[in-house]
Amino acid sequence: MAKINICSLQLDLKDSDNFEKINLEVDKVLSEDEQTHMIVLSELAVSGVKPDEEKSLSTFLPLFSDLAKEYDTWLIPGTFHEFEDDVIYNTCPVINNKGELVAKARKLYPWLPYENQITPGNEICTFEYPGAGIIGVHICYDLWFPETSRALAMAGAELIINPTLTPTQDREIETVMVRATAAQQQCYYLDVNSIGEQGCGQSIACDPEGNVLHASDDQEDIFTVEVDFDFVRNSRKNGIMGLGQNLKSYRDKPFSSMIKEKRNNNYLESLGALTQLKKEDD
Repeated sequence: MAKINICSLQLDLKDSDNFEKINLEVDKVLSEDEQTHMIVLSELAVSGVKPDEEKSLSTFLPLFSDLAKEYDTWLIPGTFHEFEDDVIYNTCPVINNKGELVAKARKLYPWLPYENQITPGNEICTFEYPGAGIIGVHICYDLWFPETSRALAMAGAELIINPTLTPTQDREIETVMVRATAAQQQCYYLDVNSIGEQGCGQSIACDPEGNVLHASDDQEDIFTVEVDFDFVRNSRKNGIMGLGQNLKSYRDKPFSSMIKEKRNNNYLESLGALTQLKKEDD
C-alpha cells in the first residue's frame, strides 16, 4: 500500500522571527511520533511577510535540512523570501529525509496589489515521494486560480500541498475551494494556515472525493493525515464514488485552447487596473 503520514502544524506565530518556536514544535512532533513521514508548515511561517535578505531562504534552508536529516523525515517548512538577482520570490522548499533540497515551488500568483514586491514564479512544482506517489505544491493565493491545481494534476500530482498565510475574512471561502479542488482534480489537498499575528487558522485536508479529513478551528492545531495514493489512482481510474472520471475527460478534451480563442480583451480591460481598493464608508 502506498501510504504516507503527513503532520501539519497550524501554529500561533508572531509576525516574524518564529524559527525557535517552529524548531521546538518540529522537534517535539518527531521525537514523539516515529510514524511521521513529512511535516508541513504555513506560508512565511518563519520570517513573516516583510522581505528581509537576512531572513531569506538561503539563511534557513541549511537549518531545516539538518533537522530533516537528523529525524529522517521530509520537511516542507512553509515558504521563504528568495532573493535572486534583482527580484524576490515567495518560495517553498521541499527537503527530503537526507536533508537534500529536492524541489522548490515559487508562488505563481502573488496576492496583488499587496504582495507587490514579489515576482511570480513561472513553473509548477511536482516531486515524487519514493515508493508512494507524486506530490504537487502551490502557495496560498494560487488556490484561487483553478488552472494551477489543474496543471499540477495533469503533471501527475496525487496530493497538492498549499502552505497558506490568510488572516482575512475570506478564509472560510478558501476552505470551500479546497474541498472543491480536491474533487475537481481527484487528489488529496492539504492547506495549512497559521494563527496569531499571521493567520486565522482553519487549516483543512480533503481526500480525492472531496471528503473533509480534518478541519482546524482558530486555535493551535497539530494534526496528521494519512495519504493513500492507491485511493487517488482508483478514484481517477474508476471515478469519484464510481461515477465521474473528470481528470480523464479533461485529458481527452483540454479547455485551454478554447479559453484562448474566446478571450474578450475589451471586456477584461473594462474591469480596470489591479489596484488596492478602498473600503466605502458605512
